[in-house]
Amino acid sequence: MQRLLLILGCLFLVAAIAWPWLSRLPLGRLPGDIRIVRDGFSFYFPITTCILISLLVSLVLWLLRR
Repeated sequence: MQRLLLILGCLFLVAAIAWPWLSRLPLGRLPGDIRIVRDGFSFYFPITTCILISLLVSLVLWLLRR
């Protein structure tokens, strides 16, 4: 448990430091993300982004368990 918390803390630290560069990635604006904008209403669901992030997290966890 301590190892997992240490790794997660380091990952969050790296993400925080790299945020200016990470914000330039097209995550959240990928083809397949649902966006509906009407008068007085907007709906946004980044389904493709969620799937991509889920695959990436699954890959990282799989690599850590090996």
